[in-house]
Amino acid sequence: MIEKKAHFLIILSAPSGGGKSTILNEVLKQADDIDYSVSYTTRKPRGEEQNGIHYHFVNDEEFQQRIREGDFLEHANVFGKWYGTSISFIKRRLAAGRHVIMDIDVQGAAQIAVTDIPYVKIFILPPSMEVLRDRLIKRNTDTMEEIEKRLQIASREITRICLYDYLVINDELDQAVSEVAAIISAETNRVQRYIAPDLQFMNTGEEHD
Repeated sequence: MIEKKAHFLIILSAPSGGGKSTILNEVLKQADDIDYSVSYTTRKPRGEEQNGIHYHFVNDEEFQQRIREGDFLEHANVFGKWYGTSISFIKRRLAAGRHVIMDIDVQGAAQIAVTDIPYVKIFILPPSMEVLRDRLIKRNTDTMEEIEKRLQIASREITRICLYDYLVINDELDQAVSEVAAIISAETNRVQRYIAPDLQFMNTGEEHD
């Protein structure tokens, strides 16, 4: 009997304002086998963000304690605030036969890449830096000085695209969401994700008509 291997972690990265959170939420609406990994952060909630839903909002002391206890699969300091992903949550959901999706920056994605957690990394890119600037301005959450800093960091992050498995251009939202969903579907059906002890050709590489 053919059996499916463990599910995997879906990593979405993008420059700040690139739309990864919006795409993630749309993918979750369409999928019935994907859970969202709620990250921990020391930053304050923005707008209507709720604790335990958008982030686990904690203070610096609790965050550092979790680092010492080895509770983070990855963690990084971004714009002076800490962000981290619970390794225990990820492993529980994967073991339960669920995919887990998360949006993290390139620092966090690089840390996960050297662990034994199965993953696929997708980079979300706006069509141009000018579009990214406009999106950051319209978001109305940062000063112009902060926006310029985010754009500088975005330029550096873009150079890391070669370390990702897939690239999706977020020009039209619906198209970007469809492309991410297609990537997840294709990755789910990779031959390497199946175990077939009664089908030797899957392991030997022999061709069969």
